[in-house]
Amino acid sequence: PQSAPAGPRESAASSGTPPARRRPACAPSPWIPAMSWQSYVDDHLIGSGCVTQAAIFGTGGDQWAASKGFKVKPDEVKSLVANFSKPDKLAASGVIIGGTKYMFVRLEPNKEIQGKLGAGGVCVFKGNTFVMISTYNDKIVPGQCTATTGKLADYLIEQGM
Repeated sequence: PQSAPAGPRESAASSGTPPARRRPACAPSPWIPAMSWQSYVDDHLIGSGCVTQAAIFGTGGDQWAASKGFKVKPDEVKSLVANFSKPDKLAASGVIIGGTKYMFVRLEPNKEIQGKLGAGGVCVFKGNTFVMISTYNDKIVPGQCTATTGKLADYLIEQGM
């Protein structure tokens, strides 16, 4: 398996980066400092209070970071990447993440997929080199999960990822 690339602006000498700030539940970060992939998951997705589980993968299915206990198979990621512009296939098969089948809700070609399961759901964003997956439960408004995940994905895309 490939190892995850360094964060978008990360370097070995980046010790001058301020520590992550704790924010109120579901408060988006006003800035996103360069950090490790795991920090993006822990601090900006899970730490927002708007995401239940999250992971970042390379578009080839290699895992770069994931929240504790979130098990997504590389084949599931590869399938998502292959179907990012095929709503017909997703409507027929659903969105499968971590062995759980979510009902396909919406697709923005080559950018975003949304799925639903009961009162919870999943949102998946794709960049040039990454796939970001976030889930939410019944205590989180779906739009909050999507906005939080989408903001981080947009930032990474702006960084050339």
